[in-house]
Amino acid sequence: MENLPTPPLEAVIYEDEKLYICLASFPITKGHTVIVWKDKVSDLHLLSREDYEYLMDMVDITRNMLLEKLKIEKVYLMYMDEAKQVHWHLIPRYEESGFNMLQHSPVETKDFSIVQDLKEDFTKRVKDIVNNLGLI
Repeated sequence: MENLPTPPLEAVIYEDEKLYICLASFPITKGHTVIVWKDKVSDLHLLSREDYEYLMDMVDITRNMLLEKLKIEKVYLMYMDEAKQVHWHLIPRYEESGFNMLQHSPVETKDFSIVQDLKEDFTKRVKDIVNNLGLI
């Protein structure tokens, strides 16, 4: 993880040995979230099947949480590999939709006030899934 940007601690929603989930420091919309794979992996197809499924489960949990917590109908999932590091952007859609929304210039934020609520909800969702699978 040596070359990955370090998100502000107050932006982190979840972290484990494989990935971290945080609010974007330069969001396109409120709640713009980034899920970053920690190991240096340049493209999704290079992940093992197990790691890919784990990553996508976390994307799914995060998307569902954002939909409910932000009371919105859509979260755009963006995977762009220009950074040569596996990561997803989850961008909540509010009033504007489609390509127009993606033309906004991101603006740096220091407001991570929704993180605590998201963190508590995310942790509960992960525990519920693990319990349902009988893993603990």
